[in-house]
Amino acid sequence: MKAGSSFRNFLDSLPDILKAKDLRDVVSAIVLARKKNKPVMFLMGAHVIKCGLSPIVIELIQRGIVTSVALNGAGIIHDFELAFCGETSEDVLSALKDGSFGMARETADFINSAATEGARRGCGFGEALGIKIERESLKFKDLSIAYACFKKKVPLTVHVAIGTDIIHQHASFSGADTGEASARDFRRFTEEVSKLGNGGVVVNIGSAVILPEVFLKALSVARNLTGKVKGFTTVNMDMNFHYRPFQNIVSRPVAGSGRGYYLIGHHEIMLPLLAQAVVDRIRS
Repeated sequence: MKAGSSFRNFLDSLPDILKAKDLRDVVSAIVLARKKNKPVMFLMGAHVIKCGLSPIVIELIQRGIVTSVALNGAGIIHDFELAFCGETSEDVLSALKDGSFGMARETADFINSAATEGARRGCGFGEALGIKIERESLKFKDLSIAYACFKKKVPLTVHVAIGTDIIHQHASFSGADTGEASARDFRRFTEEVSKLGNGGVVVNIGSAVILPEVFLKALSVARNLTGKVKGFTTVNMDMNFHYRPFQNIVSRPVAGSGRGYYLIGHHEIMLPLLAQAVVDRIRS
């Protein structure tokens, strides 16, 4: 490597073996998927947003590289707070001691009302949140993945496990409305999964349980209804190895058809690396 070399030169300098080869293969699969107009689905845990990667995901949405986004309930909490005040964090250890953990009224009231509005309007949780962020014209809305998806008409689905999120602690929470809005998103998510066959890509980033389970069930429904959905690529990206994503993302869905990859590393390094590599390849 020479000082001042391009990113492409850096990527090309990596040995073509082991995980460096896997990274190249994943980049190639994403680029080919978009050339064939096949889906590139991002499934993301909340930490991806919390550690500052929303702008990268938003750029991939705006460029038409990411075609759908799935989040858990914590993901939309951090997404809203970024749109609302430009930052998101909480010291769980200290706040838990006096019962103040998760008691921010603005976060709960906004997101819970979005779920209620979505349930009554007939749309999913993700779309309802994007609509509300636009309508309320939140100061930092350009940092919001939900807002970016709404503007680009990219499906954002939210998959909630009731009792896992701070907004469920509040009086504004409706289990019925949240469940209805999230159930609609599961059906929308399944529709996207049904398009994966023959070249689509699923990238799960930082969700160890909920989204791998949701994906497996959606894939079963899609195959049950269509008899197809084979020959796609799956990728799991996380800071360490987890059993469930390995089975439900990397292994079972592509058994006998397709390829699965597991890339281990910190999100704030690995996701920018993957995104830049994909953008460079698509430009060339």
